[in-house]
Amino acid sequence: MGGSARRAAFDVPLPTGQMLRLGERTLVMAIVNVTPDSFSDGGQHLDPAVAIANALQMVADGADVLDIGGESTRPGAQALDVEEEWRRVGPVIEGLAGRVTVPLSIDTYKTEIARRALAAGAVIVNDISAFAYEPTIAGVVAAAGAVAILMHNRGRSVAMYDQATYADVVAQTRDELAARVVVAERAGVSRERILIDPGLGFAKRPEQTMAMLAGLPELAALGLPIVSGPSRKSFLQAVIGTQPPAGRVWGTAGAVAASIWLGAHIVRVHDVPAMVDVVRVTDAVRRLSVGTV
Repeated sequence: MGGSARRAAFDVPLPTGQMLRLGERTLVMAIVNVTPDSFSDGGQHLDPAVAIANALQMVADGADVLDIGGESTRPGAQALDVEEEWRRVGPVIEGLAGRVTVPLSIDTYKTEIARRALAAGAVIVNDISAFAYEPTIAGVVAAAGAVAILMHNRGRSVAMYDQATYADVVAQTRDELAARVVVAERAGVSRERILIDPGLGFAKRPEQTMAMLAGLPELAALGLPIVSGPSRKSFLQAVIGTQPPAGRVWGTAGAVAASIWLGAHIVRVHDVPAMVDVVRVTDAVRRLSVGTV
């Protein structure tokens, strides 16, 4: 068996003065959906008190980062207005700030939501559009000294697959992400605070998503930390057969292990206890693998 893909180490500064240390071990980003219509767990944590309790349990189970989102980005999803999105996520961020030591991330592409979330205690902005939907969000992130996760995407969720045409999905994803990194840097976001996400399942059909997952090492050429989010996504059904989202946990485990082996620094997941085990075992093997950093 060959060695795992080499993974550079990064120290990513947070606006709190703390450091997000990436590379020695894989970090687990827990998904906290405060939505009625998420593809995976819509409505389960719509009550802020329930979402907060769930997030606290995720930290107890080993989550390293909490990613809080109020708008579903599933295929066909409609956009949400700012006030409704903040009504969902604001109380959760405010309720967790100061109660947890792990960083809080806001999953949004909206400038005003990012502004409010960062003021309330979030330190990471996870934007599925890589600052394309609302370019002014980049300035808000820069001014706050926050960390940005730039995800590859094309088009909007309501028409998820309209632009899923690639001659080489890996090379084009890499190059399109590189262009978004330039945009972020020009807006004042320092390169040391930028992470990239290949956007598994976003504007990519199942076979393209699998190719992108296999091609993760090519993203390392950008010299930035990599976030991988395969959790419960529909592309897994191309391999495991038709399953509801909650039935894709084992498929997710395989994709998480592959992500780590191929160089991801952070995995974004729903099922924290199970995926923490997957991460620990895969990391342990990585450390013994030829060519691992």
